[in-house]
Amino acid sequence: MGERGIGLVYGGGGIGMMGAVADGCLEAKGAVTGVITRQLVDRELAHPKVRDMRVVETMHERKTLMVSLAAGFVALPGGYGTFDELFECVCWAQLGLHSKPLGLLDTAGFYSGLIAFLRHAQREGFLRLPLERAVLCAATPEAMLDSLASRGLTRDSFGLPQ
Repeated sequence: MGERGIGLVYGGGGIGMMGAVADGCLEAKGAVTGVITRQLVDRELAHPKVRDMRVVETMHERKTLMVSLAAGFVALPGGYGTFDELFECVCWAQLGLHSKPLGLLDTAGFYSGLIAFLRHAQREGFLRLPLERAVLCAATPEAMLDSLASRGLTRDSFGLPQ
């Protein structure tokens, strides 16, 4: 992302996969904005090198601020928190609360079961917003960034300096 001039808005942690993504963006001189709850800061989980760290009180405030700051979303392989954020973004898109692109980074087939389930739910008539319109799926970070670019997500969308 940093090499393409794309800024990162993320949950503000310094560990795990998202910490590694933030590290990569910072190393490439990319803009990184963290959004983290005070509880996680108090547990010393905030990324120590992220200068633009927004501290909020609740998880709901965190998600709301992240959605308002980001021009698009990518869910990396993750757990309950990732799934919560993913489905909230899809739901908000279905309700017309945003029209920002959303992607699933399906590294090593991590999301293949979920994608199959969502296609099943669509066939059964439970998804008003078709999966292909709701979520971009890609197997590599490069392919995901290319897919987002095809939906108009560019450096300019992030408001970064030229």
